[in-house]
Amino acid sequence: MLRQLSIKNYATVDTLDIEFQPGMSVITGETGAGKSIILGALGLTLGDRADKTIVRSGASKADICAEFDIARIKAAKDWLQDHDLDEESPVCLLRRIVGDDGRSKGYINGLPVTMGNLQELGEMLIDIHSQHEHQSLLHRGTHQRLLDEYCVDSALLGELADTFRQWQRNAQRMQELSERSEENSAQIQLLAYQLSELDEMAIGADEVGTLEAEFKILNNADESIGAVQAALTLCSEDEEHNLSSLLNQTLACLAELPDTDPRINTIRGLLETANIQLEEAISELRAFADGFEADPQRLEQINARLADLHSLARKHKVKPSDLTRITEELRAQLSEFGNSDEELARLAEQDKAMRKTYQSLAAEVSKQRQAGAKKLSKQVNAQLKQLGMPNASLEVKLGSLDSSQPSLHGKEWVEFLVSTNPGQEAKPLIKIASGGELSRISLAIQVITAQTSHVPSLVFDEVDVGIGGGVARTVGELMRTLGKTTQILCVTHQAQVAGQGHHHFFVSKSSDKKSTLTRIVALDEKQKVREVARMLGGEELSEESLAHAEQMVANN
Repeated sequence: MLRQLSIKNYATVDTLDIEFQPGMSVITGETGAGKSIILGALGLTLGDRADKTIVRSGASKADICAEFDIARIKAAKDWLQDHDLDEESPVCLLRRIVGDDGRSKGYINGLPVTMGNLQELGEMLIDIHSQHEHQSLLHRGTHQRLLDEYCVDSALLGELADTFRQWQRNAQRMQELSERSEENSAQIQLLAYQLSELDEMAIGADEVGTLEAEFKILNNADESIGAVQAALTLCSEDEEHNLSSLLNQTLACLAELPDTDPRINTIRGLLETANIQLEEAISELRAFADGFEADPQRLEQINARLADLHSLARKHKVKPSDLTRITEELRAQLSEFGNSDEELARLAEQDKAMRKTYQSLAAEVSKQRQAGAKKLSKQVNAQLKQLGMPNASLEVKLGSLDSSQPSLHGKEWVEFLVSTNPGQEAKPLIKIASGGELSRISLAIQVITAQTSHVPSLVFDEVDVGIGGGVARTVGELMRTLGKTTQILCVTHQAQVAGQGHHHFFVSKSSDKKSTLTRIVALDEKQKVREVARMLGGEELSEESLAHAEQMVANN
């Protein structure tokens, strides 16, 4: 509900803070006192259009802030969370600043937002019944919401919405797969060609490294044989000087020394070990020399194979050693494309099942709406007669949507049509010329749907236009009844309506040569009686008008 409205430098208001309570609050005052200013300021926080003329003369900007208690408004809390504007608090602040240059800014919980954001959230918090543009009852969407809340099982609506969303996600996935299959047909052919080319090469694991090592050996065959032969000559085959004979001579010299010095024994042991290792090295050199032979044909084969591998690697812009990885990646991509056909078939089966479920749920929703539409029309029409509109008639019209374009809310649209005179064709609410008629029709609808509607606050702006006497009292009684479950704010000129309020605010205006100021104050019981008396008999309060006013207030 609306807890507080703070206004600064708006029209004839310099500073104004109004605290609101649950129940029915009436706002009264003399003609021209500025009652509409209160609703105009509230409308700005709900995203109404603004211009620089609303900024108080001499001020640089108008600043309006509305504080709402959203503890029990799940839709609003979900909306704030979805838009990252949730402060995990039961209080929500809507703020609007309008500069003297006509530019305006909107804020929700201190964060900048668009006017569209203010309007979206505002429709969940408060509904203003007047001739203002943002009155939600002029929109088909509100009609459907009110009818559904009135007569359709909420669990059924939730199941319908969930099924629709799943169905749409499934259809979107089907479309994406179909489009991708068409767009990627050329790519599939390219992948298949590239993979066949790689498979034909039959590239082994680490083949490139192995071939390159063998290539180096074969390519340097002559140098390798010469070096090995030279090493053998130095180690053992030189008749005059070779390592083996020199090492044996050294050991022979040391063998003639006595074993008295341990250091000699250590040296002799090292030389004997060296001699053993030298013999092993000589044996390996001879084995290499005997077994190694240059193979020009093999060298040519390796060279050709490496050339092919390098050429293929350049095509794929990778290193030759990465060709096996590329082969597996291409194979995985082709497999994914192949699986897309199977996935598409699976999604098509799901589409059939979801369509059937949706149609079944939507049919049940339609059945409940049709029954509820008749009942709602009957009850609202009875209420209109009590509100002094005996010739008015409400018709809740259901129209079929295009079957090829299913909706989150079912298979039909809902619209409230009204005829205000006998024989007159029923027309949409937005085409009703009289603001007073529209307000009373809105009141009748809200009275019937109040127990099921989720909008916590309702504002009625001069619903008493063109009525009086017993009808005005009925209007007041209906709003007071609504105030038991919904917060009601009512701007009125009728004493019979004002006397029904749980709370009463009085708007006044004062002027001097320099400026005009609008004030609003909450009245206590005595002040309330005097204001109702003024509304009954004018500024000159008589004992009769005071007694009548006291009786009207006391009866509540």
